[in-house]
Amino acid sequence: MRYRLLGRTGIEVSALSLGTMMFGAAGNRDRADCVKAIHAALDAGINLIDTADMYSNGESEEIVGIAIASRRDRVVLATKGHFPMGEGPNRSGNSRLWLTRAVEDSLRRLKTDWIDVYQVHRPDPRTDIEETLAVLTDLVRAGKIRAFGSSYTPPEDMVDAWHVAERRGYARFRTEQPSYSILTRGIEAAVLPTCHRLGLGVLTSSPLAWGFLTGKYRKGGVANLSEGRAALLPARFDPALPVNQRKLDAVEEHVVLAADLGCTLPQLAIAFAAANPIVSSVIIGPRTTAQLEELARTDVVLSDEALDRIDAIVPPGVNLYNPDLASPASLSNLGLRRRAPPERAIN
Repeated sequence: MRYRLLGRTGIEVSALSLGTMMFGAAGNRDRADCVKAIHAALDAGINLIDTADMYSNGESEEIVGIAIASRRDRVVLATKGHFPMGEGPNRSGNSRLWLTRAVEDSLRRLKTDWIDVYQVHRPDPRTDIEETLAVLTDLVRAGKIRAFGSSYTPPEDMVDAWHVAERRGYARFRTEQPSYSILTRGIEAAVLPTCHRLGLGVLTSSPLAWGFLTGKYRKGGVANLSEGRAALLPARFDPALPVNQRKLDAVEEHVVLAADLGCTLPQLAIAFAAANPIVSSVIIGPRTTAQLEELARTDVVLSDEALDRIDAIVPPGVNLYNPDLASPASLSNLGLRRRAPPERAIN
């Protein structure tokens, strides 16, 4: 296993890291097998494990906590908070009120005294970035977290957060976790260059494009929209949608390329993400131990010729689909982009 520095944190992380979104009720319900997969990843040299409080409603964190109990000092443990964890107000977002509780809840589920990298799972337009940076800085000073980062953050927000931290004397975001794959290369245009300029470590997720680069979904095939990830977001897999047809067309071309290189399509996809020099670690998300064994190979290295062929199929900086189904508030909130109609005079 190769190791890289996580931005300017000084933390060394494996080129591949283990994502645990599919551990628990949302994926593999066999806890023993999930623990076995985590142990296999650690034995293979993977030292970064990434989870989140909302994965299987906390169950993923519980599984990770069980698995790393005897190896805690060897693990760079990353988790995330932001999404709703229960009904009612103040149980989501990036406010001091919620993040303080979310970190404590994650620590309890993970059965640990500290989190190495705590990430806000999404930006929160309702909360001042100063509020978020202030509470995360306090959590660092309290020893609850070692460093903190962001996820799916626009480059302009990264720069804004950096300036606020400098101006107010807060700790800075040290990492960013975007989606990055052969089919979703949009971050190459501005996100990755901004991360490089600010010294952020980059943990990329979804290298298999939500399963499209596993080879399971092929042109002319019949997608089962009631199982696996397709059951979570059927719109991403429905072959009747033009956006999915574009993905399937690209998959067929990459299948040919993988065969020419003597590797599998998933191995090609992971090697592509790992080839970017700005990426610190590629998060792989196997559901079972068997899947881990295929995905954890680090001996597939792409030549310039192979990368040129990929560029010819999906050009640099291009997304074949929106990797984050949620639109930013500037687009989804009509009140932010349409002038309110004039008030009617009442005589």
